[in-house]
Amino acid sequence: MLHQPLQRWLPASLLGRLTLVMVAGVLVTQLAASAIWASQLRAKSQVEAQSSAQYVAHSAAGAIRFFRSLPPAYRLLIIQQLREMGGTRFFVNLNHAYVPIEQIAPHPLAQSVIATVDATLRSDLPHSPGFRLAFARPDRLVVAEHDVRLDDLPNAWVQHVLLLKPDPAPILVIQTEIEPGNWLYMAALMPNPYFLDSSDPFAWDRLMPQILSLAVVLLLCLLVVRSITRPLAALSDAASALGQGHDDEARPLPETGSREFINTARAFSAMRERIGRYIDDRERLFISISHDLRTPITRLKLRAELLDDEALRDEFEEDLDELDMMVKGALQCVKDSDIHENPTEIKLDTMLGRMVRSAELAGHAVAWQPSGVTVRGKPLALKRALGNLLDNALFYGARAEISVRQEPDWVLICLRDHGPGVPDEAFASLFDPYVRLAHGREQNDGGMGLGLGIARGVIEAHGGRLVLSNHPEGGLNAVVRLPAV
Repeated sequence: MLHQPLQRWLPASLLGRLTLVMVAGVLVTQLAASAIWASQLRAKSQVEAQSSAQYVAHSAAGAIRFFRSLPPAYRLLIIQQLREMGGTRFFVNLNHAYVPIEQIAPHPLAQSVIATVDATLRSDLPHSPGFRLAFARPDRLVVAEHDVRLDDLPNAWVQHVLLLKPDPAPILVIQTEIEPGNWLYMAALMPNPYFLDSSDPFAWDRLMPQILSLAVVLLLCLLVVRSITRPLAALSDAASALGQGHDDEARPLPETGSREFINTARAFSAMRERIGRYIDDRERLFISISHDLRTPITRLKLRAELLDDEALRDEFEEDLDELDMMVKGALQCVKDSDIHENPTEIKLDTMLGRMVRSAELAGHAVAWQPSGVTVRGKPLALKRALGNLLDNALFYGARAEISVRQEPDWVLICLRDHGPGVPDEAFASLFDPYVRLAHGREQNDGGMGLGLGIARGVIEAHGGRLVLSNHPEGGLNAVVRLPAV
């Protein structure tokens, strides 16, 4: 079983869970493969960079020896010829002092190349006073004293040596003092000018194919998962329609897909047919019982009309309406369907006031204050639900309190008794049919244990909720939440 924190983060639907597992598996595999490939790419780039650094260092050592061997008067002449005729991999200049260089951002591979070039130069030129090495961007490269930049030079001097357009590459600058007061300045590209970019496994041109392949794999995974869960969703919809009594509107389950689903669909269809026949039989029983009971109730209503006392006549009619509702409610348990009654606006003060007066006439004490709140629902059904709750409170608690509170989205009707309350372990079974607690049987031996279940069913049919809890000051507290008008 999954741990509770992990269960909380998992999607509730099978489609979501399968999708999450498959996507996570693909992503983990892709990340692991990318990590291995990135490690190999970095190792390969490191080896290539070391080899290129040694090659450039050997070439630079030869150039330094050559310029040291020239008489000072000939050096500028040779440099001028190199600029005009080409034929060298270095841009060369002479300065009277070290020229500060604005280096590129620190990069492990660039620092490794600089270290290799420095070590190779010191090995080839052991008697040199030292070398100043740096990588710089062409647009910020200073090549001579007095802040003379590379952009200030004629294009013919550098176009065949340094890569300036269209995508400038980092330039390696080597400066060394060939004699006191004379510094040799050399700038060159690496054999692979874009070696820093080629060593980056997360460059855009490398990420794009991986992203596209990952997107295709994920899309295929989603299609496969969808094809697996779609028949299950159809089965869930059919089961929900059957449970809500809308089986006539449900489409037949398609017998396509995997063998397991086809067998499940056939078994469900057979079960639905058996349940349909059973409901039809009970429907016929309901019609016959309703027909038999409607006649005596109607006869009693006609006789009540003959009473001269109007108040007494109203009481009789109200009792007969309740009797009619009770008969329909009992038959509802057999038929398992809603009793036909049109929803309307219900003034709670009127409904609760009649219930309180009836309870007081029976000798019970009920505390209640009018609230002026209105709800929408089926009057007789809602009166039956609240009446069951009030009867329980009066039977088992001697006296009751009713309060109504209006909230933005809900109307709360609280019915509290002053009885012994309910043990915590008994709350789970309070709504079960024919379940009665010990003190309930002592107080009311004529009850059947159906009132709470019927009340909850009516309230939930109105889009509300019934919550039972022990009041902190004693007794049971029933809170009815109904949608506000």
